[in-house]
Amino acid sequence: MANQEKIILGFVGEIASGKGTSCNYLIKKYKANYYRFSDPLRDILNILYIKITRSNMQKLSTLLRKNFSENILAKIIAEKVKKDNYKFIVIDGIRRFADIAYLKENKAFHLIYITADIDLRYKRNIKRGENINDKQKTFEEFKKDDNQESENEIKKVGKTAEFKIENNSSFENLYQNIEEIIKTYS
Repeated sequence: MANQEKIILGFVGEIASGKGTSCNYLIKKYKANYYRFSDPLRDILNILYIKITRSNMQKLSTLLRKNFSENILAKIIAEKVKKDNYKFIVIDGIRRFADIAYLKENKAFHLIYITADIDLRYKRNIKRGENINDKQKTFEEFKKDDNQESENEIKKVGKTAEFKIENNSSFENLYQNIEEIIKTYS
């Protein structure tokens, strides 16, 4: 990591595949700065006093993209990254090609695809309970979330990633995979 001036790692992956866990690991170990595509949506929902649910974030994302441009969230993230003085930046929640359009212009940007089996992702989603209704979700509801418009391009974008991590094992295995990727920048 010492040889490169700045590293920007973007994570694409299905719901509860391990993107946030990977980012948290990099924040703790390498003091990376963190951006998440859902943060502007959460901020707006909070301002409007609307519950932060996956459904509400998906509706708001669709509304913003239809009315202001497909890459509105990408513009927000890219501008924040551009102004960021951290040497190491991680970006969570890339879902669409529009999300990486501006980021790819930065030679320090590298895309990582994290994937996991749907049964395991469902269990992780229930356990973490990130959104208000996650802990009560049935497997059928989770599969429905997994097939929403916001999730459609994830696998396609993932195929363009420089690195792919199959995250069906332990934290230690995930961290080892991340360290192997970090070594490529040393």
